Amino acid sequence: MKIVPVILSGGSGTRLWPLSRAVLPKQLLPLVTDNTMLQETLLRLSSWAQVASPVVVCGNDHRFLVAEQLRQVNLTPQAIVLEPVAKNTAPAIAAAAMALKDQDVLMLVLPADHVITDVAAFEAAVRRACVAATQGKLVTFGIEPTHPETGYGYIQSGAALAADGCFEVARFVEKPDAATAKQYLDAGNFYWNSGMFLFKPSVFLSELQQYAPAMVNAVSSAVAQSYQDLDFVRLHEASFAESPSDSIDYAVMEKTKLAAVVPASMGWNDVGSWTALKEVQPNDEAGNATRGDVYLKNVKNTLVRAESRFVAAVGVEDLLIVETSDAVLVAHRDCAQDVKNIVDHLKASGRNEHQVHPRVYRPWGWYEGIDVGERFQVKRIMVKPGEKLSLQMHHHRAEHWVVVSGSAMITVDNVTKLYTENESTYIPIGSTHRLENPGKLPLHLIEVQSGSYLGEDDIVRYEDTYGRA
Repeated sequence: MKIVPVILSGGSGTRLWPLSRAVLPKQLLPLVTDNTMLQETLLRLSSWAQVASPVVVCGNDHRFLVAEQLRQVNLTPQAIVLEPVAKNTAPAIAAAAMALKDQDVLMLVLPADHVITDVAAFEAAVRRACVAATQGKLVTFGIEPTHPETGYGYIQSGAALAADGCFEVARFVEKPDAATAKQYLDAGNFYWNSGMFLFKPSVFLSELQQYAPAMVNAVSSAVAQSYQDLDFVRLHEASFAESPSDSIDYAVMEKTKLAAVVPASMGWNDVGSWTALKEVQPNDEAGNATRGDVYLKNVKNTLVRAESRFVAAVGVEDLLIVETSDAVLVAHRDCAQDVKNIVDHLKASGRNEHQVHPRVYRPWGWYEGIDVGERFQVKRIMVKPGEKLSLQMHHHRAEHWVVVSGSAMITVDNVTKLYTENESTYIPIGSTHRLENPGKLPLHLIEVQSGSYLGEDDIVRYEDTYGRA
């Protein structure tokens, strides 16, 4: 029986601020290798003959990034399903299950933002789980604990099943205190809850119907009224919004009598904090993990990550130091979970450093803020070969474009002209205009905006290749 990976690519990863942000969350970032976490999740499955093309579930704001990252690793999904609103994991998995219910397959549900270092052990665990899942079990994967961790939920195994290496689930338990976590470790039959699952779509939907019928009704209506938009499947927004918000654990797994667990040791880490990321990176003899342009002197047990400039640390220990082009985090490693409080502060203060990076990705390329002041701002723009921005107009700003490298086909009020390196043009307020890269190399240009209002929402789109008009 074929296995269809269902990749859950939602979430914002607030504990990995300032690198992870709402518009570019941790699953879409290259945190451990040069591939993003989404790409790594997909690539660890790509060589299995038993594995079919994946289904990816993500939010609307991330759709073009997800599609581009799949293209970069030469993977064509069965579907990229867009959640109109975030409703936790159960409705997202239900939507995928409804799309797959007529296929004779198993669903392998995987978060897009986990690290697995022992791929062979992961594959072996999935193969063990296939036996029980084929027999109608809802299988989850329990990670054999290496220490009394208080940041994870646990699964207690019960009686052994006929399927080798599979057990009934005795119970799910919430995140424990330190003393209870030590008891779980000593007991030997408690496992970290990985959030990964394997089952038949029809079995999952049958159990969901029993325990959460309102969710099934709402998601079923959203799927029935879904439609194709370029490379994406858009669920019906109003119907999906009516679904209760719940996790698969609470909605089904803690209630069903069909739950089974496969214990495994696969080098799993959910990378839920900077200390967790440090654990899965190479550490030097002093216990330091670094990435980027970093200098250390007399430093111990410290994570230093430099994204855009030189970072030096001298005579410190037990710190988390993360630099981006617009924010710097310095924290004691014992306070890693408190990073989310910074995000809460930024939200409450009406700031945007929790929301976007200075570099903002678009389906045609990206733009990056360079400078901003009273009635002006300067951006660097990159347009990929063969791509073009929407035909658009601004009510409140004029723009100057200077081509730095590559070639630009620019239309202003129905006049189209080719511009090359060191050439420039001016777009007055109210002029209809479009930027296109007709060449085979990336187009880089500098944009200088001036006017009374410079917000990104001052765009009237008349025509758009990516369905945003």
